[in-house]
Amino acid sequence: MARFIRIPKFCLDTGYTDRAVETKIHRGVWVEGKEYVRAPDGNVLIDMEGYNRWAAKHHPEVLDHAATA
Repeated sequence: MARFIRIPKFCLDTGYTDRAVETKIHRGVWVEGKEYVRAPDGNVLIDMEGYNRWAAKHHPEVLDHAATA
C-alpha cells in the first residue's frame, strides 16, 4: 500500500467522505506535514502513516502492537 494517497482512494479505503476529509483539513484537525501533504502539483495527499497515528492517538497500544507484529 502506498504511503501517500489521494482523497478519493482514502475515502474508498476508510469510509470517510470527501467532505469529512476536507473539513478535518480546513478546521486544522489534520495538519499539513502530519496527516496530509500537498504534492508538487497542488493535490492533497493523505499520509497513511500520519492518519494511522492520528486514528490511534488515544490508543497507543494499537501502534505498539503493530510495531511488534
